[in-house]
Amino acid sequence: MNILILGAAGQIGRMATESLLHQTDATLLLYARKASSRLKAADPQRVRLVDGDFTDTQTLAKHMQGVDVVYINAAGDLDAMRGIAEAMQAAGVKRVIDASILGIYDEVPGAFGKWNKRMVGASRIRQVAEATSIFENEAFDYTILRLTWLYNQEGNTKYRLTQKGEPFVGAQVTRQAVAQLLVDIITATDNRFVKTSLGVSEPNTDWDKPSFY
Repeated sequence: MNILILGAAGQIGRMATESLLHQTDATLLLYARKASSRLKAADPQRVRLVDGDFTDTQTLAKHMQGVDVVYINAAGDLDAMRGIAEAMQAAGVKRVIDASILGIYDEVPGAFGKWNKRMVGASRIRQVAEATSIFENEAFDYTILRLTWLYNQEGNTKYRLTQKGEPFVGAQVTRQAVAQLLVDIITATDNRFVKTSLGVSEPNTDWDKPSFY
């Protein structure tokens, strides 16, 4: 399996790279600005680095040839998402996992929902929702990850999933858990994650705000 990680120099991108190398036999293409200076190919036989911009559709399409899964960590950048979608269609790639944020369907109830909207801002949520919608259609075999507030805790890979249409539950989740979820999605032997939009949080964190605020 060939996996393209867009935004590979970010924290989740780095953690996902390590987890995929240890838990799968996949070949990884790590795509980022100045990737060659910011990243190292831990296993040169399985890892290739590509310097590139998300909006460079021609370069993206070139490196998507033969790719099975694309993981996007573009933080709701609308122009980037349009370029990525265009490149995927040009290269004939349909499977995509997109890291988005909670609240894009106004699905976060109660005090936490009010806190989240105040902290993120309604205009930012609308922007991310528009960017996410580029992939949430029949043209792609998508998995949308609506991530709650992130923190790091080594060894904590616990996550809880809610489906689109359900109230979002959980105020925080570790980046380590998100990396493990990516592995679980990519290695799934059925289609249970395909064409889904998943709320991602840590179990037992149904609070008014994350513990680190």
